[in-house]
Amino acid sequence: MTLRQECLWEHLTPQLPESPVLHGEVRADVCVIGAGFTGLSAALHLLEAGKRVCLLEAHTAGHGGSGRNVGLVNAGMWIPPDEIEAGLGRTVGERLNRTLGAAPSLVFSLVDRYDIDCQLRREGTLHMAHNARGQADLASRCAQWQRRGAPVELLTGDACREATGTDKIAAALLDRRAGTLNPMGYTRGLARAVKYLGGQFFEHTKVLRLERQGANWCVVTEHGAAIAPQVVIASNAYTEGEWTELRRNFFPGFYYQVASKPLSGEAAARILPGGQGSWDTRQVLSSIRRDADGRLLLGSLGNGARKPDWFLRAWADRIQSHYFPYVGKLDWEFTWTGCIDFTPDHLMRLYEPAPGLLAFTGYNGRGVTTGSVVGKAFADYLQSGDANSLPMPFQPMRAVSAVGLRSSLYEAGFSLYHAGQCLRVVI
Repeated sequence: MTLRQECLWEHLTPQLPESPVLHGEVRADVCVIGAGFTGLSAALHLLEAGKRVCLLEAHTAGHGGSGRNVGLVNAGMWIPPDEIEAGLGRTVGERLNRTLGAAPSLVFSLVDRYDIDCQLRREGTLHMAHNARGQADLASRCAQWQRRGAPVELLTGDACREATGTDKIAAALLDRRAGTLNPMGYTRGLARAVKYLGGQFFEHTKVLRLERQGANWCVVTEHGAAIAPQVVIASNAYTEGEWTELRRNFFPGFYYQVASKPLSGEAAARILPGGQGSWDTRQVLSSIRRDADGRLLLGSLGNGARKPDWFLRAWADRIQSHYFPYVGKLDWEFTWTGCIDFTPDHLMRLYEPAPGLLAFTGYNGRGVTTGSVVGKAFADYLQSGDANSLPMPFQPMRAVSAVGLRSSLYEAGFSLYHAGQCLRVVI
């Protein structure tokens, strides 16, 4: 059976009523560009504060990395909290760690407040050690977060085997702050809330350029313009066109996923029985989770859209048979790929390149929580002007060198590693 080149989350989530294309001129207090996690969170929190908001999306809500996400509601960033404080300084690092450590609770509160149907589970996540070096890394991360009062625990022995459903993992870091969801369901739920609160939402509306007009910004689109004194650029890895320098401040990478048909039975129930989402400590990681229908979802770094059907099946078979051989051979049904914005040091950046103009880069694959937090923080900052409401200070824009070369080298490395997994050279 041929893999369906379709995002599972889009397949599962009911479509929203289509929003209009912007024609003519509209005015607002804030114009938000991009209807992903960050843009929708910013728009929603601004509307809650009584602001007039115009939201522009080049495609549809969740079209980019937000809707194609793994759906892990993670706390913190990929790099451990001590490294964040070492890179940013103790004061700023502590603020960022504190803010992102609490980020899942913001997502949970938005889901509850607006009754968003997105398969939300709050049982945490599992970071799984694939070897002794990975176990040492997780032990260090566990100690770092516990020093900060986080409810994390390193599982070993029978507790680890029972939680993960595999004997190939010696230890797993359980983070009880975290959870999982259907990212497209969450995105469309936020979009529905934006519309409910009276936001002016325009889809299939590409931005062509930004112009300064006195105290206002004029956001010019193909068939109209939005006029506002404040603008949030929330297009991230899916920024299109040459109207902003943002694309030069990160290098794009990709993440693909493969989903099985729904599983049932005693053997299938052994896989992540507590409902946590997970990922392993490999340099080219594998993510592993289930959805509400029992499907097994596997993912890894790389552009699955450029890989043949047989390659994706062989890779998924290899990962599944390594971790969960007892379920037998699976039928893989869906595959899709999303784009991630990477920074060389794996830290995000917040920008204010001109008065009233905000932007960001560098979520490095942690969009669900980080985007929700940054969107709210931007909304708070635009109202108060207090930079202390941000999770970290603004930084000047600095172009990343050799963007195309970096992306190509990463992709080549990922493909080589996955080929080695398929050939059983590495696992």
